[in-house]
Amino acid sequence: MDQKDNSIRGDRVVQTNDFGEGSVAKNIMNMAVPMTVAQILNLLYNLVDRIYIGHIPGANSLALTGVGLTFPIISMVSAFAGLFGMGGAPLCSIARGKGDFRRAETIMQNAFWMLTGTGMLITIAGYIMERPLLYALGGSDATYIYASAYLKVYLLGNIFVMIGLGLNPFINSQGFGRTGMVTVALGAVINIILDPLLIFTFRMGVSGAALATVIAQFCSAVWVLLFLTGKKPVLHLKLKTGIPDWKTVKEIMALGTSNFIMNFTNSVVQVVCNRQLQFYGGDLYVGVMTVLNSIREVLTMVVIGMANGAQPVISFNYGAGKKERVRKGIWFMTVISIGYTCVAWAVTLAFPKYFIRMFNSDPKLLEAGVLAIHIYFFGFCFMALQFSGQTTFQALGQARYAITFSLFRKIVIVVPLTLLLPLLPGVGLYGVFLAEPISNLVGGCACFFTMMIVIWKRKLGE
Repeated sequence: MDQKDNSIRGDRVVQTNDFGEGSVAKNIMNMAVPMTVAQILNLLYNLVDRIYIGHIPGANSLALTGVGLTFPIISMVSAFAGLFGMGGAPLCSIARGKGDFRRAETIMQNAFWMLTGTGMLITIAGYIMERPLLYALGGSDATYIYASAYLKVYLLGNIFVMIGLGLNPFINSQGFGRTGMVTVALGAVINIILDPLLIFTFRMGVSGAALATVIAQFCSAVWVLLFLTGKKPVLHLKLKTGIPDWKTVKEIMALGTSNFIMNFTNSVVQVVCNRQLQFYGGDLYVGVMTVLNSIREVLTMVVIGMANGAQPVISFNYGAGKKERVRKGIWFMTVISIGYTCVAWAVTLAFPKYFIRMFNSDPKLLEAGVLAIHIYFFGFCFMALQFSGQTTFQALGQARYAITFSLFRKIVIVVPLTLLLPLLPGVGLYGVFLAEPISNLVGGCACFFTMMIVIWKRKLGE
């Protein structure tokens, strides 16, 4: 939904990216389509790595399993990027809907300061704690060498991830969905080109996969900075030193905490799952979980794209006081998400081996993975309810509810079930995979129906 002309009148910016006009569904789709494409391309950062890594000669499934150990750490990087990016972007959209462009720019500026500072700290902490952390995440002597080789290189580009991933929501929140898509596309294409060259041609193995990702992320970060500091956007980023406005930072973090918790709890769940699977089944089943996580990322990209496309539209209209358009946005997002996840569930049931072979052709991993995928994705459609409820809470600035349900699904449901279900007779290690569908059902319904009561009935006056 990129638009052409912006002009400034006093402190107000007059521009045509107005989500308060026209069809709500069309506005959402204009944002959701490029953002879904961006999700597809974003997955290529890690999926292409995993596909190539899973086929490194002589490494069998150990290389893939080793890289899988780094996922919780990579998720933590995404968590901090989301803390400031996804926390600031909805506030930015609400301020823009109210016509308060000065506040919107202040929010974006403070998010940038926090992203760069936090990125540096994570890199330093990662190098200090790398070895004990990887073993704590379920590593073994056989898989540590691969995990360490990947992580040490990946951490070098951590700050680029923070800037590219954390600032891109501010591009999307201004209505420049296609520009936001290019941010991700640029890095993905570079990563695809460099992966086979560095992994196989230059024989760098998993280190080459990580280096390709770092170079790609650097290019994406540069693109984001060039755009936000240029003339085209409604809101401009100023690359200057200064003291953050801690009141604004606190507001950003309050709303972004829900997104942070979602990513952080994903890391916690991955740690618990890896340790349980290592205990009950060994490296093979840690590899199976790595594949299942990869498949889940592929299947959820449409829902995430829809949620990310709906969020700025819902936030803008809420800030503008247009409640009926907010209701239409929530309803459209929910119906599309549920319909898609029903189809995705059916596809995983029908073609499990196809999905597994994308990442590894080891006969043992394939045999163990078929039953696991059927269990893990059972009732996948209920996951859409979690996304719809969570997105609505965040879009309307309801930090307390967003945080509560982020914690509820993963920490209150998944982690205890992952620890307890394998103890049941006849369940064993497959109880680790069973925890996911149970959490989708219970957590998704709890989040969505609470949103219907708190937001639909009370806030929107239906």
